[in-house]
Amino acid sequence: MIIKRTLLACTLFISATATAATTPIIKGTNYLSPYCGCCKEWVTHMKDNGFELENVYQENLTPTKIKLGVLPEYASCHTAQIEGYTFEGHIPAADIKRFLANKPTRMKGLAVGGMPMGSPGMEYGDQKDSYSVVAFDDKGRTMVWARHN
Repeated sequence: MIIKRTLLACTLFISATATAATTPIIKGTNYLSPYCGCCKEWVTHMKDNGFELENVYQENLTPTKIKLGVLPEYASCHTAQIEGYTFEGHIPAADIKRFLANKPTRMKGLAVGGMPMGSPGMEYGDQKDSYSVVAFDDKGRTMVWARHN
């Protein structure tokens, strides 16, 4: 019985290790303020979910946000570029993965305006705000991509 359990544990470990080794890392660039701690927490969330982001620290993020098509009402504290798309704010990694898997041709990216409590990087105890992740296009049109409570 002990041998069977040991073999099962070894098989599960090898399987998990092989899966982790074959899961591709998704690379991108994240523009953020050098003074923002929640941005760094979001990057940790992304890393924990298979992303590798190069951080570019900027004193003034507004020109980057304008260049990447982020409207003021959807602005947050950091802006990422991944696979040619723009991701603004505290978006859950699962929403970004689903977006990248679908690669919507009309959409430029996703955004979570502001800094809702309970979103990745904005965890504070059990406080959670409801918020929406919106997809946006180059004309400023949006649609709700995901809702979180």
